[in-house]
Amino acid sequence: MELLTTLSDVQFPARSVAYTAAAGNTATWQAGPQGVMVWCSSDAYVAVGEGAVATTASIPLPANVPVPLKVPATVSGEWRVSAIQITAGGTVYAKPMNI
Repeated sequence: MELLTTLSDVQFPARSVAYTAAAGNTATWQAGPQGVMVWCSSDAYVAVGEGAVATTASIPLPANVPVPLKVPATVSGEWRVSAIQITAGGTVYAKPMNI
């Protein structure tokens, strides 16, 4: 298993946002990070990318399990993490990382 490298907290701070039956979208980060560590306080669908908005077709994540996700290679501008509930609202947490 590859270890992840944390990035500058000033340039790439951790972000969080609440979600319900409507998607919650984090504030954005500039292009650069290869990945992002994501975890949710309840089961949720998650999307990562430029203008990402989670839907029921997005990646399902179990509650309270940190999961490293790749930032799409096509990202050239600002990107974000978005989450929407599976059965209950919660909060998504995200921290950009490099592989």
